[in-house]
Amino acid sequence: MPQFRCCTRVRHLVHCFVMSSPYFMLGRSVTTRHGTTNTGCTSAATLKSKLTRRRRCVDPVSSVAVKVEEEEEMVSVQRPSSAALSTGGCLELLPHGTSHLKSETVTLPLSSHSRRRRQLKVEYDKDEGVKPMKTEHWEPPDWTKQLGYIREMRSGRDAPVDNMGAEKCYDTEAPACVRRFQVLVSLMLSSQTKDQVTATAMQKLRAHGCNVENLLATDDETLGKLIYPVGFWRTKVKYLKLTSAMLQKEFGGDIPDSVEGLVRLPGVGPKMAHLAMDIAWDKVSGIGVDTHVHRISNRLGWLKKPTKNPEETRKALEEWLPRELWSEINWLLVGFGQQVCLPVNPLCSMCLNQHSCPSAFKNSPTKKPKTGSPKSPNPTSSLKIKAEHDSAVKEERTKNEPPFPPVSPTTKKNKVKRKVS
Repeated sequence: MPQFRCCTRVRHLVHCFVMSSPYFMLGRSVTTRHGTTNTGCTSAATLKSKLTRRRRCVDPVSSVAVKVEEEEEMVSVQRPSSAALSTGGCLELLPHGTSHLKSETVTLPLSSHSRRRRQLKVEYDKDEGVKPMKTEHWEPPDWTKQLGYIREMRSGRDAPVDNMGAEKCYDTEAPACVRRFQVLVSLMLSSQTKDQVTATAMQKLRAHGCNVENLLATDDETLGKLIYPVGFWRTKVKYLKLTSAMLQKEFGGDIPDSVEGLVRLPGVGPKMAHLAMDIAWDKVSGIGVDTHVHRISNRLGWLKKPTKNPEETRKALEEWLPRELWSEINWLLVGFGQQVCLPVNPLCSMCLNQHSCPSAFKNSPTKKPKTGSPKSPNPTSSLKIKAEHDSAVKEERTKNEPPFPPVSPTTKKNKVKRKVS
């Protein structure tokens, strides 16, 4: 009997444990050992239906919010947020898998992926209040010393340009507009012409009447005879006629007061325009560079690099030469080129800049002078030089040889017999 009671009691306990589990209970009520009934349990078959019912009853908005919070929590655990990095905090993992920011810890370094995807914003400074960069001012060495020596050599003012230049070719008693026109005409005639020839032609024109009306009324043949023998006199006759007509039509008989207006005139270049502005209008607009200024500037090394024409020389000089010297430099170098720094065979031994000039004693290629020029040899002088040379050679020979050759005694006796007979 005791063994039977023990077995029934054990079976009863197993049965109660199995049937009280929610996965094995049926839809009916279960009576426990103490006589209580449990009606809320369901079997495993109805568990899925109850779970689906509960999901339907949950608010969709709250479920979405929960999902978003879970995703944010997962992202925060995997990679620290930019806010945490900017404030200097980092993530501290708790034992249960949760995470929160800890502000006292050290910042974590950015990964290569986040560093690659970060966009840089480029900002430019505004031009307001920004000073431009200063370029290095170039100037030739010892140019002030060389210019002082040229002034000293030009102190006499006895060069052709000083007495017969464009400043000396106009009528001082004529009206202002006529004086300015005569300055322009003298500059047009001086191209490829010596100052002596230009001054002579201007005297003829002034005697004929050098103004716009008279030149337009003069025929080409007469005008050519007046300006002959200036260089390219036929072309200059056409330029004088066209320029006079243009001045009468557009400027009322006067010359333009700007370089742009002067360059528009036929036969007027940049050199003439700048010199006309200086002499006629008393305005310094640029450096008048002719062949003398071009040659001497290159010889003295006053340019960054050698130039090929006067216009390049003008631009190179104006880059460094002070503006107050632009008016003086033309007549200084022109007279210096006419007297000392000649185009061919310059007189370097007489120049005060012979020790500082990089081109000193480097003679230009010699050219055969034309017949009749001052440097060409005269036929009579060459004959005299040849005769003097021959006589000098004869004198040297007579000095070396005895005055008479030695005579033997027999030859003397023969000579005496011939005389007696």
